[in-house]
Amino acid sequence: MTIALGLFVTMVCMLGGFVAMGGHVAVIWQPWEYVIIGGAALGTFIVANPVKTIKDTGKGIKEAFTGDAPGRQEYLEVLGILYFVMRELRSKPRNEVEEHIDSPDESPLFQRFPSVAANRDLTTFICDYCRLIIIGNARTHEIESLMDEEIQTARTDKMKPYHALVSVGEGLPALGIVAAVLGVVKAMGALDEPPEVLGGLIGAALVGTFAGIFLSYAVVSPVATKIKTLRDKQLRAYVIVKQTLLAFMNGAMPQVALEHGRKTISLNERPSIDDVEQIALSSSNVGGDTAASEAA
Repeated sequence: MTIALGLFVTMVCMLGGFVAMGGHVAVIWQPWEYVIIGGAALGTFIVANPVKTIKDTGKGIKEAFTGDAPGRQEYLEVLGILYFVMRELRSKPRNEVEEHIDSPDESPLFQRFPSVAANRDLTTFICDYCRLIIIGNARTHEIESLMDEEIQTARTDKMKPYHALVSVGEGLPALGIVAAVLGVVKAMGALDEPPEVLGGLIGAALVGTFAGIFLSYAVVSPVATKIKTLRDKQLRAYVIVKQTLLAFMNGAMPQVALEHGRKTISLNERPSIDDVEQIALSSSNVGGDTAASEAA
């Protein structure tokens, strides 16, 4: 929504200012110049990136336009499932906990938090480190190092669409010059035409330079930045899991460990401590007397 609004404001101000200066909008409409620039940009994008990155870039652009990023409720669900799991690790036998960890798709614990269950990568991340906790003999600093490495790997993968679009944005001004040069070549072939005709051809050629710069700085680069912002928010859930489980491994009670994770969330989206306590109390009510006494 914000991208559409921003592009609308940009176009209105740009075209409005051009018309106010006495320009004619029809002159800017040079479809073949846009075909040259857009086609060259798309072609170089395909050459530079594997199919997986191309598909993920399309997904990222969709996310940017829809604003598909976790918010306060999603982070609260992450804290909720972590409380459930830590409570189970403290109060249940190993085989009962493994049932939830080995089959999260069928686990009633994970099904209570649909946004977490729908995120298979995050669910796998949680289950993998819970397995290490169940196995035992895992040193906290070694687990922390392993988590950092995995989060960095996930971030590298998540940011591939951003870097791909940044490369396209950086190349668009040069591709605009290519389109402009081709337009000038066409104009040079019409030197025997009247000045008004020749002027129109030169003006059409210059539209290529304008289009390349405009698309780079007003469209592609902002969209790439939006993707980066949203993907960073998506990765925040991994940091929450990391800090919470590390605190739990160091001996913190589940509710105290949740505070370690909650504090890593941006202030604008951080659930209140009362909200987290509500999650803990509701899960305790489901889990029985043992969990209820622990939550108290």
